[in-house]
Amino acid sequence: MDKNFKFTNAVIGLPLFFVLFLWFVYWIQIRFDFDFIENGILPRTLSGLQGVIFSPFVHSDLNHLYNNSIPLLVLLAALQFFYSKLSLKVIVYGVLFSGTITWIIGRDSYHIGASGLIYVLFSFIFFKGIFTKYYRLVALSLTVIMMYGGMIWYVFPNPETSGDDKISWEGHLAGLITGLFLALYYQTPEFKKVPKYDWEMPDYNPVNDKFMQRFDEKGNFVNPPKIEEEDEFNGFSNYYISSQEVNYEVVANEKNESKPEP
Repeated sequence: MDKNFKFTNAVIGLPLFFVLFLWFVYWIQIRFDFDFIENGILPRTLSGLQGVIFSPFVHSDLNHLYNNSIPLLVLLAALQFFYSKLSLKVIVYGVLFSGTITWIIGRDSYHIGASGLIYVLFSFIFFKGIFTKYYRLVALSLTVIMMYGGMIWYVFPNPETSGDDKISWEGHLAGLITGLFLALYYQTPEFKKVPKYDWEMPDYNPVNDKFMQRFDEKGNFVNPPKIEEEDEFNGFSNYYISSQEVNYEVVANEKNESKPEP
């Protein structure tokens, strides 16, 4: 299974390119005094639908951008290394689905930033590792929850840890739901354990297992059942039974030969 985990240039290139693009967009915003905030998600408005695509690339200030950059680098690198076949699908559909849910449930204000995608990655990596039950991916899930487990408090309105009404908890909740959905939807048969023993086979029947026959219903070890020996006569007769009819003819002793004396 470990052959599925390969370090490639994309493990570094993908997250680095994505984050650098975010910084480039922010540089354009401050350099040419553009206001990209109106390109964010404005819930339940037709013009606000554009934010489903553009909002992850728009940030309000430098602190907002910096706080999103580090988790994106880490989570995108982990996604690309452990789930390289699904990385682009998770990113694209994660942005679209989480943005759409935010557009439906969000407050009447602009929702911007890549935090929704961060929650998609966090949720997908965590739940997917738990679902696969593969020890490396489970370890990754535990690592992610230890590093970013505190983010769970920001999916509720007015989290006590921040008290900042500007935080889009709707976008965070949408990202968490989307990541869980993608983890359930995309199957990863390459991580399933290959059956090695008879008892791991799907058609295994313990009744036919000679070893399991040594245990009774209570789990006690018992002697195997004795095989009844066939009757000697019956066993002999089974080998000499013929379906052909045999006729015997009695012939008189015409030569009057005397019987040999004992």
